[in-house]
Amino acid sequence: MTLAAIEAVLFDKDGTLFDFAETWNAFAARLILRLADGDDLRRHGLARALMFDLEAGSFLPGSPVIAGTNREVAELIAPILPERGIEELESLIIAEAADAPLSEAVALVPYLAGLAARGLSLGVMTNDSESVARAHLRAAGIEGMFDFVAGADSGHGAKPSPRPLLAFASATGHAPDRVIMVGDSLHDLAAGRAAGMWTAGVLTGMADADTLAPMADVVLPDIGHLPDWLSDRGT
Repeated sequence: MTLAAIEAVLFDKDGTLFDFAETWNAFAARLILRLADGDDLRRHGLARALMFDLEAGSFLPGSPVIAGTNREVAELIAPILPERGIEELESLIIAEAADAPLSEAVALVPYLAGLAARGLSLGVMTNDSESVARAHLRAAGIEGMFDFVAGADSGHGAKPSPRPLLAFASATGHAPDRVIMVGDSLHDLAAGRAAGMWTAGVLTGMADADTLAPMADVVLPDIGHLPDWLSDRGT
């Protein structure tokens, strides 16, 4: 397998296409406030469950929310909100997430156009729901620039399983070893490795370079550095 053989790029969404902290910290603070409904004990309980620092207004690096699915987030907070079912909480999270304040990691329209011009197939696989993913991509004006978009509820499973990544390879007609998985978490990179793909870590999420390096072929400051890295290797 050579780097010159890369024909497709599969992106994670949150922390990769969009800066995680700038997009999701404000969302989480708003969600906690809404669910607490004026109850300070409940507010602190929700923050502990989500590993969200209320004073700093940010997720802690080890928060399971960072790479988790909406269902998993609902299950985390359900014990604190016994009057609400998990399905209700999941639906509420999805509805709130669709309106999250997006912060692009780089200017995405010209960036993705440049990758497509190189003949690369492009996809998105996120542990968010597909409906939220498409809402975010649409809001950024880039939904139509991808050959494949999948969420944890699209029928292929969720990362770190390799199944959704292999679904992208199959849908676009590329062998897994000609695909690079780009993400900000170990879930992304572990899925990429398990699928037999190249892996690139980016630092626009909550994980640092030392955390990502063992599972990554390269760790980049953000996705904007990927084209030069591919060019340096003849792709």
